[in-house]
Order: sequence, then structure tokens, then C-alpha cells
Amino acid sequence: MRLAWAIVAGIAVGVGAAWWMSRPSPQAERARQQRADHAAAAMASDPGPSLYRWRDAQGVVHVTDQPPKGRKYQRVPIRPADGIEVHGDRH
Repeated sequence: MRLAWAIVAGIAVGVGAAWWMSRPSPQAERARQQRADHAAAAMASDPGPSLYRWRDAQGVVHVTDQPPKGRKYQRVPIRPADGIEVHGDRH
């Protein structure tokens, strides 16, 4: 009976040691988080080409490729949304 408990205890200790050694280290976890943060920042800073829609002091709507200085504007992505077909040859 003691032999059975010794085998069970040995297996439990072995499984625990394997789990402990296979988990990521704090340094590896920090490095993974930094890579994820950099990737998210790169995606956020490069949203793709856009146009900017804004109104001047007289209320006239303008659409330009540069955002206006000191005015509210709306960013309009140039690429169409998924599911929208764009045909430049149709009139």
C-alpha cells in the first residue's frame, strides 16, 4: 500500500514540476506584452489612407486629403467597407 502512495506522490510531484517549469517567466511575459502593445500602436497609428470632411466658417462642407488646423473634422476612410463594391467605370 505504501508503494502505491509513493507512486501517486511521485507522479503528482512530477506533474507539478513540469507545470512549474513550462510556465512563461515574468520576463518572457513582459516581452510578449510589449510586442502586443507595439503591434497595437502600429495598427492604430497607420489606419490607412483617409479623406477629411469639415465645414468652414460660412458652413461650406470641404473634403480634403489633409485635416484642417483648428477645426473639427470627420475622418473618412478611402477604402470601402467590406461587402461594398466600387466600380470606377460606371457613370
